[in-house]
Amino acid sequence: MAELRGRPGTWGGLSLRVGQAALAAASIAVMVSSAGFAGYTAFCYLIASMGLQALWSLGLACLDGYALKVKRDLNNAVLVSLFVVGDWVTAILSFAASCSAGGVIVLFEKDISFCRRYYQLPCGRFQLATALAFLSWSLSATSAFIMFWLLASF
Repeated sequence: MAELRGRPGTWGGLSLRVGQAALAAASIAVMVSSAGFAGYTAFCYLIASMGLQALWSLGLACLDGYALKVKRDLNNAVLVSLFVVGDWVTAILSFAASCSAGGVIVLFEKDISFCRRYYQLPCGRFQLATALAFLSWSLSATSAFIMFWLLASF
C-alpha cells in the first residue's frame, strides 16, 4: 500500500495539505472581511472550524515538506493513527460548520429573502466563504480517507 497517492511525506500529501490550508485561510479571509458576520453563530463557528483546519493542515504540510527534504518515510503505524484521528476530527468539524453556514445562507437567500430586504448584508461574501469551506472540507475528507486506508493496511 506504499504507492497510495496523498500519503504523508509525499508530494501528493503535501499538495493536499497546502490546498486544505489555503482554502481554509481564504474562507476565513472572505468571512472576516464581510460586515456583520459576527452576529450569526453559524458564521462564527465556520471561522473557528476553518481556523482549526488551517492550523492542522499547515502543521502537517510543514511535516510533509520536512520529510520530503530529508527523504524520510512517515509510514509509521503510531504516526498514521495520530493523523487519522486529527484528520477525521477536523473533517467532521469542517463539514458541520460548512453545512450550518450553508443552511443559514439558504435561509437568508431563499426562505425569508433576508438579503433582498437588507441589501447592506454581504450575502455574496457569505456564500463565497461557505463555498471555500466546502472545498477545504473535500480535500480534508480525501486526506482522512487516505489516512484511514493507510492505517488499515498496517
